[in-house]
Formats: sequence, structure tokens, C-alpha cells
Amino acid sequence: MAQMAGASIRPEIGHSWATDCRQFGLLVLRGTGQVVFLPRALTGLLFTAALFAAGWTYGVYGIGGAALGTAGAWLLGVERERLAQGLEGFNSCLVGVSCAVLLGGERVSTVLVALLGCGAATVVTAAAGRALGTWGLPALTLPFCAVATAIELARPAGPVTGHAADGVGSLQLGDAARGFLAGFGQIFLLPQWYVGALVLAGLLVAGPRVAAVAGLGNAAAMATAWALGAPAARLTDGLGGYNGVLVALALCGAFLAAGPRTLPYALAGSVVAAAVAPAFGATTFTWPFVLTTLVFLAAARSFPRLTAPRQVDQ
Repeated sequence: MAQMAGASIRPEIGHSWATDCRQFGLLVLRGTGQVVFLPRALTGLLFTAALFAAGWTYGVYGIGGAALGTAGAWLLGVERERLAQGLEGFNSCLVGVSCAVLLGGERVSTVLVALLGCGAATVVTAAAGRALGTWGLPALTLPFCAVATAIELARPAGPVTGHAADGVGSLQLGDAARGFLAGFGQIFLLPQWYVGALVLAGLLVAGPRVAAVAGLGNAAAMATAWALGAPAARLTDGLGGYNGVLVALALCGAFLAAGPRTLPYALAGSVVAAAVAPAFGATTFTWPFVLTTLVFLAAARSFPRLTAPRQVDQ
């Protein structure tokens, strides 16, 4: 994803054991933060706390996935700059969490699937980066989506941790507030409002502008989903907003410079992502974010009044 903060970490192994562990830990946390384009260890730490707040299995699978992705990429000789920026950890982090959500984290079989999935995410990350890099586009969370979709389609039973029911009903103000916070948590497939609050705190670490853009993207997507008749239960669980958060951050700050012209463009992308999300059904994940962002980034090159997209190798 985008490299929004300068990297001072040198992903080298061979110093003292304590130094190596510290360096690797920082790389893993940066990878967790890169889920929202923020290679900041403190952001990653807050995101990790959010995962553990939902349950120990989510925390273990999330941080374990980020560690596996980072270590695997290092062993395969991936460029140091990518490792330093956490670009090899975020997809495998999401794959790990998705395994815990879809399959149940306490099963031995889930551990095996997570190990295989995180390894596959590393390979898909390289392949997608190479393919999309031809057009100067980032892979985003496409590797996670591909692996998680395969897991969802292959598993024999329903999800262990259910998402919101599709019941009808009016959306109350309190439910909307809960859904707004839950939208941040759903970036990690988790519907708890307090998880979302910790994720929002991780965004605030990067600055109020980042958090504001994310909040506006969340609100725009939620409003769109509500206007299109999404069930109140789904909105309350944050399923209407999380793709909008990611699209807004990508198009206003990560790949297009933040400004008064790119913000409306980013929010338009959030609206589109929310509108197309129902088409993906049980395999939604972050597909709406990925596809919408790629289209909007490609189109931005034809709009000279928008800041040119930053070229990021992913």
C-alpha cells in the first residue's frame, strides 16, 4: 500500500538477538498498520489491541499472519524497502483474521489453513504487484480478497462468527453511531463497536486529517447503503461503511495527494463502493474497495485537475 510515513527501520537480520526481535516486531506492526496505508508501529499496535479486544484468537491470527507474511517475504529476498514499509504484512494479517472469523480460531485445521493462506498471500502479492505494476497501479488488498474468497467458497459449513442478520427495521440514532464505529472494525471483519473505536484511534495517531477522511468515507458509504435499502442490522454491524473508509483513504492521501479536489473524488469512490458491495454477496470482503480504487486511480490520470496519483510499487 502507500508509504505515508518515512521508514527508519532497516530490515536486516544478523545483529544481536534482542535487536533482531525488536526490528522484526516493528516490521510486523508496520505491516498491520498498512491495512489502512499507515506504516506506523503505533498504529499497528492499536490495531493489534483492537483484534485482541474482540478475542484472543483474532489477535493471535492477525499478528501471526502479519509475522508470517513478513518473514516469508524476507526469506524469499523481497526488497528491503517493502519490508521496512510493512508492505508484505498487511494482506497476510487480513488472511489470518479471516481464517479465525470464517473457520473458528481454536481448531487445528484453521491453523493449517491460515499457514497455507498466508503463504499463498505472499505469492499472490508478488504476482498481483507485478501484473498491476505494468499500469502503475497498486495491488491493495487484492491478495487477501483472492485467498479469503477461496477459503469462503471451499469451507463446508457456515461461518463460526456470523455477520449481521438481514432483518428489516428502522435505523435509530444509537444504532447509526454504533454502526459508524463498527465500520472501522469491519476492516478486520469484526463488527464490535469497541474494536472500531480502537481502529479509529490508530487512524488518529497518524493525524486528524487522516481520521477525518476515513470518517467521511465511512459516513458517505453508510448513507449510500441506507439510501439503497440496506437492512438496519447490517448497517449497525458496520457492513455498510468499511469499504468506503478504505476507498477514501486511498484516493485522498495515499495514492492521490489530499486536497479540496481529491476529497470529493474520494467520497464519490466511497459511494460507488457501497453501491456495488451487495453484488459480491458472501464474498464481499474488500473487493468493492479494491475494484473501485483501481478504476478511480486509472481514471484520475485523465483528470488534470486532480493531483496525479503517486506511483507505488505493490
